[in-house]
Amino acid sequence: MNPDRSLGEFEQIVLLAILRLGDEAYGVTILSEIDARTGRNPSPGALYTTLHRMEDKGLVTFRDGSPTPERGGRAKRFVTVTREGRTALASAQSAYRSLLEGLDLLPNPINRIRVPHVSLLRHGFGATNV
Repeated sequence: MNPDRSLGEFEQIVLLAILRLGDEAYGVTILSEIDARTGRNPSPGALYTTLHRMEDKGLVTFRDGSPTPERGGRAKRFVTVTREGRTALASAQSAYRSLLEGLDLLPNPINRIRVPHVSLLRHGFGATNV
């Protein structure tokens, strides 16, 4: 992966949330997915700053939906991960898997436990005491 295309933790979380949501990915649903899956509650400003930065990198694209009365006539801006975004995410995840290989950090399969946010790990809280 090109060093200029490296992804931060939050960018990876956002891309994964968008991929999980598919055609229904827009600001509110992305924030909800992140909260539901990670327990993190990022601000809308943090999300949109990240989305626009990723758009500039060519990792996501936006498309406007139809205006709705519930939104005061405004359209939702749906987000899609580009091929380059998928490639960057796959590369970042591959690097993590490679670094984790051979380490016995998780007592159970990863899909059975909720992994704590990295800031909790820094303060000595692990998956067993969160």
